[in-house]
Amino acid sequence: MDRRTLIMGAGAGFVVIGGVLVYRKMSGGGQPVAAMQAGSLPMAADTSYGLIPDMVMGDANAPVEVIEYASLTCPHCARFHSVVLPQIKENYIDTGQVRFVHREAIFDRPGLWATLVARCAGEDRYFGLLDLIYRGQAEWTQGSMADVSDNLRQIGLIAGMSGDQLDACLQDADTAQAIIDTYERQSEAHDVTATPTFVIDGERYSNMSYADFSAILDGRLAQVGAN
Repeated sequence: MDRRTLIMGAGAGFVVIGGVLVYRKMSGGGQPVAAMQAGSLPMAADTSYGLIPDMVMGDANAPVEVIEYASLTCPHCARFHSVVLPQIKENYIDTGQVRFVHREAIFDRPGLWATLVARCAGEDRYFGLLDLIYRGQAEWTQGSMADVSDNLRQIGLIAGMSGDQLDACLQDADTAQAIIDTYERQSEAHDVTATPTFVIDGERYSNMSYADFSAILDGRLAQVGAN
C-alpha cells in the first residue's frame, strides 16, 4: 500500500495510514549533521502546496529560529518537551530571542492520531494539548490500536473538547492527508531520518541536552548581534 494512502480505522472512527509506516530508530548527540539553505521551503500556510500551518511559539521577529521535527510517539521527543524545552522557553523563547516551530513527524498510526487530536484544539491551545500528549505518552501508547485511539480521545476530552468535535477531527481524511503530505515535503527538504531533529537557523542537529542547546543558541545570538 502506498505511504500516502488513507484508510478508515475499523470501529475506531480514526483516520489511519497504510501499514508501510514503521517506527524509526532515534539518534542522540548534538553535533550538526547537515547545513540547510535558508528559505528552501514554501510557507507552511500556503495551501497551494497542500501544507498545513506551522505551530509556533515566540516572537515572529525573533533573531533565531528553531524548528523541531518530533514524533508524538517518540520517547526522546517526550523527554525533550518535559525537560529541555521548558528551559529553552524560559530563557530564549519568552525573552524574544527564539522563534520555536514544532513540526509533527509521522512514522506510525498512533503518531498521526495524536497529531489530529493536538491540532483539533486549535492554534491557541495546541501546545497545551501537546504537553498533555507528551506527558501521558507512556500510558496512552499502551494496548491495542483500539485502546490507543480511545486513550487519545480521553486526552482530548480532558482538555475540554467535546466528543463531537473530536469525532469530526479524527475522521477528517483531508487534514490527515495534509499532515502526511506536509511532513513528507518538509522532512525531505531537511533530510529528517530520526526524531527529534532540530533545524537551528538552517543547520540541522540531532537530539541534545539543554547545555548543548543553550551553547548553540548563544553562539547564534552572538553571530546575529542579539546578545
